[in-house]
Formats: sequence, C-alpha cells, structure tokens
Amino acid sequence: MIIGIERLIYGVENVAESTRYFADFGLPLVEQADDSSLFILPEGSRIELLRLDSPRLPKSDLIGQGVRELVWGCNSQQSVDALVANLKTDREVRVDERGVAHFVADGGVAMGLVQFTRAPVVFAPDPVNAPFNTQRLNQTRKWRRRCFPKNIQHVVFGVKDHEAAGRFLCKRLGFRLSDVMRDYGVFLRCEGNNDHHQIFYAEADAKLEGLDGQPRFHHANFGVEDLDELMIGINYMERCGWPKSSVGLGRHRLSSGLFCYLPCPAGGQAEYGTDFDALDDNWIPRIYEIKFSFSVWLSVLPPFLMDEPAWDWCYHPDYLPGASKPVTRSALKK
Repeated sequence: MIIGIERLIYGVENVAESTRYFADFGLPLVEQADDSSLFILPEGSRIELLRLDSPRLPKSDLIGQGVRELVWGCNSQQSVDALVANLKTDREVRVDERGVAHFVADGGVAMGLVQFTRAPVVFAPDPVNAPFNTQRLNQTRKWRRRCFPKNIQHVVFGVKDHEAAGRFLCKRLGFRLSDVMRDYGVFLRCEGNNDHHQIFYAEADAKLEGLDGQPRFHHANFGVEDLDELMIGINYMERCGWPKSSVGLGRHRLSSGLFCYLPCPAGGQAEYGTDFDALDDNWIPRIYEIKFSFSVWLSVLPPFLMDEPAWDWCYHPDYLPGASKPVTRSALKK
C-alpha cells in the first residue's frame, strides 16, 4: 500500500534561486549542481530541483514551473509490483534503475511508485496552557532560531476533471476520499497514512489564487511541529527577503490545519503546515462550500472573505451507514 509522498520533482527556471529559497525555508540541502539540487527531509522524503528544460523531467499535461512528477512511497516492493501490474493493463509504465515505476495518472499528472521506508522522526510539541487548564508548569516553551520541516504532508494540482482524477487514485491506487470542496475539488489520502490528505485535486478553472484554467502545480505543504515553529519559519523567510503570504497565517476549517502559503520561485507556493486532522476508515467525508471550508480565521482577510461565509456543509450521503461508496458523484451540487 502507499504510505505517503516519497519525492517531489520540480521543474524550475532558476535552480540557484530555488535552491536558496528551499534552504532558507528549512529543507536540508544534500546535493547541489548548476542544473539540479536535492533536499532530504528528516522522514527521508526528497525534494529534487531540475531545470525546466531538463530531459529528466517526464512528459505530462502540466504546464509551467513547479512539481512535474510526484513519486508515491509504498510499504513494500510487493505493493509496488501489485500496483504496477494493475497500471500496465491500460497505460505505459517505465521502471528506472532505482526501481521507480513511472506513469501518467488520469488527470495528466506524472507519478511514480517506489518502495519507501520512512525514517522515524522524534519530537515533542510543547504542552499548551489555557485558563484553568495548566499543562505546562515551571517550564517555558522552546526557544528556536529556525524552522525545519519534518515531512512532505501534501501536494495540490489544478486539473481539468478533478472527479475523474480522484476516481483514478481511489480505484487504482487505493486512496480514500477525505472531503469534498463542492464544485472545486477533492481531498484524498493514501491507504497507509492517517494525515487528512496527501493530495488535493482542484478544478483547473476554479476561482482560486494560482489557477488559470490550465493543468498546473499549485502548492506543496511541509509539516512542522507546532504554531511556534511555523511562525518562526514565516519570520525567517521575511527576514531573508522572500515575498509575504497574501493571506498570512490561518487555520483551515476543512482539515483543521494551521497554514501559511508563501510564494515560491520554484513555482506555485510552499506551505508550512501543522495540526491537521488525522483520519482512518471510520471517517465520513464532508462536502463543503469553498468559502466556509477555507478558514476558521486568517490574519489577513482576502476580499472574497470580507463577509462572513454561510455555514454550508453536509456529510457525504454516499458514505453514510448503509450507503454504497463511490469515490465522488457529480450530482452532488446544491
């Protein structure tokens, strides 16, 4: 089964600038050349930067800078082999010298499968005090100088048929539907991971910042320990001269995650994230209206959220007890 993201391969216009950005962002740089760079996060997942015109980048429907291939990590070689055998029934699959099986998924995103053993990452978020609820006594919170992300939590693409792209991942690669943003996109998690989602497919012509109707990368989220580490990362990036977020710090309602999107010279945005919901197969997916789903609060309100959104959500009827369980249903439109 798939357990998470093993690698994101970016195609970028300026390798040196993108390398400096991700190093400032807190990713550990392990290799650097004129035309490529490699970062390895504590869990063992990788960020690889290649020139946008590199022949090593796979063909896909995606345009522009950003992630041009997403490699999923599997818990065993047997899992890789079983998934590959199924994929070969209707598409080309190429296995390279490292054992990565490359293919193009429905929706036009280039993907790969490889056996991945995640390294243990040990840390301890500080207990949180509240009035009349003391969890931290005679102890200060950690003092940090830098933010260092622990893992790649999720990736987001704009595609031309988000429902078909989501169905492919669920039916062919064992993904689960986490939640739906009505008319805009689907949030999916892989079988071997409890984080709320590892991929969000947005409709390419959705009215979201960074989407323009064409299939393209939108953002990648990197997991940090807590709010303090997230804010230290934001402050450090600002001190390094990188552009600020257009919406600042916030907490999503859908997934509950704390987040900050930062413009990225490698394409799209790089997101710090923490405190997302954890799900298992007992979870019943929800369907949300986009404004209500986007945030519980934001430090910088965008124009489209100046008016308080309606509390517009429901349980997905196809996942209620006794219902059949298709991946998505286009009739679910209010």
